[in-house]
Amino acid sequence: MTWVGVAFFGALGAAARFRVDSAVSARLSNDFPFGTLVVNLTGSFALGVLVGTSATHRIAFLLGTGFTGGYTTFSTWMVETERLGEVGEIVSLLRNLWLSMLAGFGFAAVGFYVGQAIT
Repeated sequence: MTWVGVAFFGALGAAARFRVDSAVSARLSNDFPFGTLVVNLTGSFALGVLVGTSATHRIAFLLGTGFTGGYTTFSTWMVETERLGEVGEIVSLLRNLWLSMLAGFGFAAVGFYVGQAIT
């Protein structure tokens, strides 16, 4: 039954990713992948909150692996970064890599402390 829950929450996360990425990309039409950046940063924050709350293993598995696993996207981040390199946008390529990693770490850390504060 747990796997059904993971699949369910994963589907919700994937649908949320599509909606957020589409909304951001429509507002910031640019060659830089802002939609994926926003998705991955908010997903990092959400997972940080979840871990910070010391949720039970089952809840952490369902929401962490299911929802945030379906919501965030490493593969799209890498493909979009590679695409920036293909078109010669080296500064944007490096910005996407470093901004995603450093800000992602920061968002996860802030989320963790927010999670601790609300429990």
